[in-house]
Amino acid sequence: MKSIKTIALFFAAAFLSINVMAQTTNDIVDVAVSSKAHTTLVAAVEAAGLVETLKSEGPFTVFAPTNDAFAKLPAGTVENLLEPANKATLAGILTYHVVAGNLDAKAVLKAIKNGKGKVVLTTVAGAKLTASVVGGKVILTDEKGGKATVTATDLKGTNGVVHVIDAVLLPK
Repeated sequence: MKSIKTIALFFAAAFLSINVMAQTTNDIVDVAVSSKAHTTLVAAVEAAGLVETLKSEGPFTVFAPTNDAFAKLPAGTVENLLEPANKATLAGILTYHVVAGNLDAKAVLKAIKNGKGKVVLTTVAGAKLTASVVGGKVILTDEKGGKATVTATDLKGTNGVVHVIDAVLLPK
């Protein structure tokens, strides 16, 4: 009886180890692909030709708009951006949501505190996003004054971290 329990315990431990290893092999693209709330973002990343880049070593911090965030854009905008002729524009918008480095929620909040209430982040597109805390929530403000609220944090991938936002940010 003791040996059966030992074998069962061994298999349970092995299964958990495999499960943990599987979780740590997902990069930030895999994190987005696994989310039903990010199908539009995944389609956009594919249309912009950014999958390979976002699967690279990084690290990256991605502020990932949800499907509902994309739905807030004027009618026809997403469909227009997904057209091959607009690949460069789409890539510019998407890379505006990516910051080099692995900034988990704790690091973002610390940077905001150190910046006396705000921090300016440089995106991989070379543009600026401003992060601040309003009403206990992290708010990102784009260069046009548009705002997005961070609604979920620290979705970790092997090459960075994903934070979920409720709006699409737009560069100048």
